[in-house]
Amino acid sequence: MSNQSTQSPVTDTQVHGPLRDLDLQISGMTCASCVGRIERKLRKIDGVDPAVNLALESASVKVPESVSDDQIVETIKKAGYGAEITGGAAAPASSRDESRHADHADDDAAASSSSRGERTAQAGSTTATHSGTSGASEASGTPAAEGERAASSAPVERELERSTDSTDPAADMSPADKRRRDLGTRLIVAAIFSVPVFIISMIPGAQFPHWGWVAAALTLPVVTWSAWPFHKATAINARHFSSTMDTLVSMGVAAAYLFSLWHLLVDPGMTAHAHPGQAMDMSSHQLYFESAAIITTFLLLGRWLEARAKARSGEALKALLNLGAQQATVLNGDGTERSVPVDQLKVGDRFVVRPGEKIATDSVVISGESAVDASMLTGESMPVEVSTGDELTGATVNTTGRLVAEATRVGSDTVLASMGRTVARAQATKAPVARLADKISSVFVPVVIGIALLTLVFWLLVTGNVDQAFVAAVSVLVIACPCALGLATPTALLTGTGRGAQMGILITSAEVLEDSRNVDTILLDKTGTVTRGELAVTAVNSVSQWSKDQVLDFAAAVEDYSEHPIARAIADASSQRFQVARFESAPGGGVKAYVADGMQSRSVVVGREQWLAKNGVRLSETDREALEHARADGFTTILVAVDGNLAGLIDLQDTIKEESAQAIAQLKELGLRPVLLTGDHSAVARSVAEQVGIAPEDVIADVTPDGKVQAVTDLQKQGRVVAMVGDGVNDAPALTQADLGIAMGSGTDAAMQASDITVVRSELTAIPTAIKLSQKTLGTIKSNLFWAFAYNVVAIPVAALGFLNPMIAGGAMAFSSVFVVLNSLRLKRFGR
Repeated sequence: MSNQSTQSPVTDTQVHGPLRDLDLQISGMTCASCVGRIERKLRKIDGVDPAVNLALESASVKVPESVSDDQIVETIKKAGYGAEITGGAAAPASSRDESRHADHADDDAAASSSSRGERTAQAGSTTATHSGTSGASEASGTPAAEGERAASSAPVERELERSTDSTDPAADMSPADKRRRDLGTRLIVAAIFSVPVFIISMIPGAQFPHWGWVAAALTLPVVTWSAWPFHKATAINARHFSSTMDTLVSMGVAAAYLFSLWHLLVDPGMTAHAHPGQAMDMSSHQLYFESAAIITTFLLLGRWLEARAKARSGEALKALLNLGAQQATVLNGDGTERSVPVDQLKVGDRFVVRPGEKIATDSVVISGESAVDASMLTGESMPVEVSTGDELTGATVNTTGRLVAEATRVGSDTVLASMGRTVARAQATKAPVARLADKISSVFVPVVIGIALLTLVFWLLVTGNVDQAFVAAVSVLVIACPCALGLATPTALLTGTGRGAQMGILITSAEVLEDSRNVDTILLDKTGTVTRGELAVTAVNSVSQWSKDQVLDFAAAVEDYSEHPIARAIADASSQRFQVARFESAPGGGVKAYVADGMQSRSVVVGREQWLAKNGVRLSETDREALEHARADGFTTILVAVDGNLAGLIDLQDTIKEESAQAIAQLKELGLRPVLLTGDHSAVARSVAEQVGIAPEDVIADVTPDGKVQAVTDLQKQGRVVAMVGDGVNDAPALTQADLGIAMGSGTDAAMQASDITVVRSELTAIPTAIKLSQKTLGTIKSNLFWAFAYNVVAIPVAALGFLNPMIAGGAMAFSSVFVVLNSLRLKRFGR
């Protein structure tokens, strides 16, 4: 969990006035230490509260009105990184004195992350306010309120512009995509040149006269252009007297190449003679071009694998926004209709929604009755009955009747856009997991550099031999060069995720493995996760002379003529069909018809209590008790009347997956506390929880999408490390807020893109397997890092004492890499 900031948001507001949100794109970050440096610099500006995200290469900064945008950007640039404002509230004309700049302040302040969970909760609250019709901020009309709205809608508007602009694919690429493409190009170039260098240098039979000059020429583009990201990061960090793993990579690669080139220049004929077919005496030269080339290639491979995972981070928002309708049928004043793009709708416009169409925007029903399928937003299987005066949410689907609606919220004020803001804010404020190698490098890198310098000085003073001193110093750098460290994470991650893919489990990145380590609470969305998300008849109760089968057959015969989801469930429950005449349907009420029963024609009415009453069917006290009892057990109950009298009750319920109870038991065995989370009624939720083995006190029902985010946040504030499992669009914000997000493969793209793990098979038993695989892969990464560092700890003193030359050091380094790869390959046996 993130460390809590020393000032609460309330105190900040009291001291510095209203805080506005500023979104920035940050370039030049390479590891967790970069995040810490930027956050430290920004916190030294009084009242500023930053949250920098390494994966998204972005920052979400809470800024007092007295601090200008330029001040924030300039502070980041002076820290050595690029910054560009991508959204946020407009800065005031005046700003606090430039003395707020902290460029000369003490740079050793704590780098702990501010309370990101609290910020996300606040963002969720703000989102909820914007999505309502009576939110305080919107109602106020103050500049501050307008600024908050502009800040929170900016990411959504940017994504809308990006998703609709297809004229320039290159300009449409995100920074993460550009970085991945750049690293991929550098990796390809490095691999093309490194392979022949390695063959020439390491296989005597492939050598030819003056092969050393060819190796030097082939290695040059690798250690310069391909390795440029490492050199650039080293230079930036050097300006601020700091170092990262890039520093060691850059120095090791440069030292190996320059040292080899120096020897070749001193003795141009060193490789003038080749001995094909003979074992060459490797100690007869001091050329280590292959070490420089291979180190660069391996490290670029690791960076490219990381960038590929990062490039997917922004896709959740785009998938969410693409759910909305594209066109709306607007009613003109004379009653004619015209089709317009949704983004041209204005508040007050009236539009038509026909059966099967998406509702264009948040609105209120002016005329008509229907059932609206809101499952893509709510995740719940039950349709919502609507009529005149009821509110509609954009992107939901009208299933039965024709509706005329009046737009109440458009563009960035809609519920869909509000959910987009929640996802964007949760992503922006989610703390990046600092890799273990980066944490250790803050100490390891300067220590290695120091040892190399001390080795150089020591041998110069003791022997006076420059060549011997330089060989020992370079040996220290080469033996310490983190090739094995660069492979530790990607090889284990590739093997673990590859094995997971075979088992139907998709893990996105190494950060996910860190997140799974300490999870102790797992929130399970009900519909589509624990249950199938499909209504089915669970019981039929007869209250008259008719049998249960007759009650179901009569109802199914009539419901077969309706497209309502409840009607389809009842119709599918019976294979018997009667002839039906004079069918009538009332959206939101029920159906009725005359059914041929032998030589007689029966009047059959199917629907809710109000529909039966409208058709002259009265319920006795006993009938009402049976109805209330069914509802209390969490059923959706439909009444069936035959010839004017109640004949029976049909109970429907979302069906529970067969493996749910087993999966819950396995989660408990892992020490996890399962919690059922749903927007459905509490009675339904309690019934499902009882059947799958979840305690009644661990049921959270009647929650909105923002309420799901709040439920995650509340548990995190209690010190819980939370995993969230869901499949609906409404689950996407909670998936991003949770410490570990798991999406079921049958769910929406928005949920899967917002998650850390996707279970393709959609079987709940795969959840405990996914967690165990994550923990096993993380354990492998840690053991790889341990042995890589342990190898360095042992080998560095040996190299410093002059017992290793760079060639042997390079061979030892290669052995450590092979060991790391073999250790990672053990994950292929997981689950077998």
